[in-house]
Amino acid sequence: MLEELRQQVVEANQAIVRHGLVLSTFGNVSAIDRAQGLVAIKPSGVPYAELKPSDIVVTDLDGKIVAGSLRPSSDLDTHIVLYRAFVSIGAVVHTHSEYATIWAQAGRAIPCYGTTHADYFYGPVPCTPVLSAQEVQQAYVRNTGEAIVRHFHSAEIDPESIPAALVAGHAPFCWGTTLDQAVHHAVILEFVARMALHTESLSGPGRGISQHLLDRHHRRKHGATATYGQGNPQTK
Repeated sequence: MLEELRQQVVEANQAIVRHGLVLSTFGNVSAIDRAQGLVAIKPSGVPYAELKPSDIVVTDLDGKIVAGSLRPSSDLDTHIVLYRAFVSIGAVVHTHSEYATIWAQAGRAIPCYGTTHADYFYGPVPCTPVLSAQEVQQAYVRNTGEAIVRHFHSAEIDPESIPAALVAGHAPFCWGTTLDQAVHHAVILEFVARMALHTESLSGPGRGISQHLLDRHHRRKHGATATYGQGNPQTK
């Protein structure tokens, strides 16, 4: 099971390159085996094309390495904080994809301007407050994750309904129940971030999508009443 997970993490890391979400080694993907409490994550600074399953570092939820000879991603502690706080997620994707990172650098949430966004994110994709000097100097990577979690809790945001966050001055983190889903969310996030920026170039910041249209589009793909696709009897 562990070797299979490491192989899947290699493939997911290489997928974000194929999707144009990373440059150089600016990003990482991890997955968690909830039954064993183990996290498999990309090693720090290793080019994606060179990754092998044996390179993938496996740690426990305290960050202790249990398999692998390389150093884990420098973002490991952020991933661990997210896994501890959002117990339904199975994978985390961190990129510095261009348009999502532009919004993060501006310290702005990505508004929901249309139904493409609404299909995947039930409202604006939030941006965390700027970390304090103390938070940066002391346990910066862990505090990055804590900032995401704290913002979601204080704003009462459901991490399943909005499976992504922007870290102010940094870049996006996305997640999902599976590796494929987490990668897909990262792809869609970049797409809607680009569309939102272009939307504002034409119209300026606006009010966003109506609540009733947001509800209609998000609920057709998510939850007990979903009708999109072939998995729900209502679509037959």
